[in-house]
Amino acid sequence: MNKPFSILAPGEARCPGDSVQDVLDADGDNPPPVYRRQAYQYLGSDDLPFERYTSKAFFDREMERMWPRVWQWACREEHIPEVGDYYVYDVGLHSLIVMRTAPDTIKAYYNACLHRGTKLKPSGSAGSSLSISCPFHGWTWNLSGELTRLLCEWDFPHVNKEEFNLPEARVGVWGGFVFVNMDENAMPLEEYLAPLPEDARRAAFEDRYVSLHVEKELPCNWKVAQEAFLEAYHLLATHPQLLPASGDINTQYDILGQHVDRLYNLVGSPSPLLEREVSQQEILDSMVLGDREQLGGALRVPDGGRARAIMAQYFRDLVGEQCGRDLSDFSVAEVIDTLGYFAFPNAHFFLAISFPIVYRFRPLGTDHTRTLFDLLLLSPVPKDGVRPDPYEPVRVKIEESYGIVPGIDPSMAVIYDQDTGNMGWQQEGFGAAKKKRATLGNYQEVRIRHMHQTLDKYLAD
Repeated sequence: MNKPFSILAPGEARCPGDSVQDVLDADGDNPPPVYRRQAYQYLGSDDLPFERYTSKAFFDREMERMWPRVWQWACREEHIPEVGDYYVYDVGLHSLIVMRTAPDTIKAYYNACLHRGTKLKPSGSAGSSLSISCPFHGWTWNLSGELTRLLCEWDFPHVNKEEFNLPEARVGVWGGFVFVNMDENAMPLEEYLAPLPEDARRAAFEDRYVSLHVEKELPCNWKVAQEAFLEAYHLLATHPQLLPASGDINTQYDILGQHVDRLYNLVGSPSPLLEREVSQQEILDSMVLGDREQLGGALRVPDGGRARAIMAQYFRDLVGEQCGRDLSDFSVAEVIDTLGYFAFPNAHFFLAISFPIVYRFRPLGTDHTRTLFDLLLLSPVPKDGVRPDPYEPVRVKIEESYGIVPGIDPSMAVIYDQDTGNMGWQQEGFGAAKKKRATLGNYQEVRIRHMHQTLDKYLAD
């Protein structure tokens, strides 16, 4: 029996409807233990000052003390498949050339010439070259980062070429993602990401490829943009079309370490906030985004059946056929539920095979009120084993809809457009507010608080 809210300890209160674990019990198909984990922590109830989002000085501290010291994914391995391929990763004023320098070696060079500091490769660019040359005076390094050409070497007797190797950042690879870290003393990537690599093992990110890539410009601080995806509390007001088939206030939140947390949002289970009965067929109909004919026709729930099971089987068949795998041992939860992991400071990984999406949020240049949101769809490599070329990113301006992106599901575009509106209004509201602090929920917004507490540890060191 649930305790009255008035006698619960802070952070102990939960939605009075079915919990995630109740729904998994009803599924009856024994999902992996990772789906049964519950790891909430009460992290306090103090307000967050708005200056964390509006202050240029605070932003500059992040640039100096946090961004150069954390692991962040820069690209996918398929972006740099051949020796000489490179991908420039930018975050604020920082820029790295991520390059495949040998068949099994990837390096990340600081994107600045050792002569007079000129950028060696344009920001946001990608390509292939067998050397790295400065466009200003032609100083040239080989793929190993060794200085091989110094024009008018006679004028630089003080330059020892052996001491002018390109400086490197650390590189790690997990799940097909190439991570970089500018801190020479950073902990190993696998330790930083734990327990994500083990939890995501069956999701097999390394066996996927980039089939959609959106670069969306957003009118807000990078933390505002990211926080919109750290909780499901906003679904009722922002995405009411999702309520018949998506849990919101009964979403489960877990703190898994200093750098990793997650949310578990049920799919095929109606919101407890709906004030009417919802049939299993209505739930199923609400789960289908886009053109129903594109999904093989009208799916039906038989008498006594459950929409979750029908949709899960549909995706087992669809994805299994695409990638040539037998997915019959995947539980309903693994196939359709939104189990989303956040890796500090800016990466989001979703494990469901029916929702193969990842997010990344970065400051857009050095403007603390603008963000670049990378949305990638990671489809399974086809069963013939030939990995398609990654989708060329499509840049979407602030005033443009996600709907302009070729191949994006129109219903998905509507959802992300709804989120974009909130972000701009929130950033504007910081200036209009008399109360200059955010008041967070103890449970549903704990991941926001967790992110800020981790950020503070980096800023304080």
